[in-house]
Amino acid sequence: MITEETQALVDRGIMLPLMEEFYTIQGEGFHKGTAAYFIRIGGCDVGCHWCDVKESWDAGLHPPTHIGEIVENAVSYSDTVVVTGGEPLTWDMTELTKSLKAKGCNIHIETSGAYKLTGIWDWICLSPKKIKLPTEEIYPLANELKVIVFNKHDLKFAEEQAAKVGENCILYLQPEWSNREKMIPLIVDYVMKNPKWKVSLQTHKYLNIP
Repeated sequence: MITEETQALVDRGIMLPLMEEFYTIQGEGFHKGTAAYFIRIGGCDVGCHWCDVKESWDAGLHPPTHIGEIVENAVSYSDTVVVTGGEPLTWDMTELTKSLKAKGCNIHIETSGAYKLTGIWDWICLSPKKIKLPTEEIYPLANELKVIVFNKHDLKFAEEQAAKVGENCILYLQPEWSNREKMIPLIVDYVMKNPKWKVSLQTHKYLNIP
């Protein structure tokens, strides 16, 4: 159990349930192949059955960590920081991103968009989920739309989501890892017929890096 004082700091975004943090190569989407420091925040109630980080769902399993410590760790490695989860927008990202910006960081977020957008972001990767759709406010702000394809119906969902983002948003279809052998041929064929889309792969998994 955390104290009321600590909970109050978490509620304000001064402390966050930190699952893990690490320096690696971005494996997905527009910035794939580039080095970045990842901050994975615990807590998510979207509940995708194919999620590969289900251990992130329960925020109570991850210790509330002061953002000052998180920021200092990040800037010792990189000026490009990716905030992910879990679902990072479960929490108020204002203070974390202000602190990172004060250190000159370029800040990305990977989010389902299911909660109010807080924080200052240089790049927003919106990865919407059918179970809990994004808030309307985030669609025009998304720099890239990344739809995970587990089955054929996800392509219809992808088009519905693409209709809501801005005209400059980059569109990606990414095969769900456990079903990739079936989905990759489907996605390749779809992108060739609909070239507004691009293929995204989890290249970090092929490279066997975090």
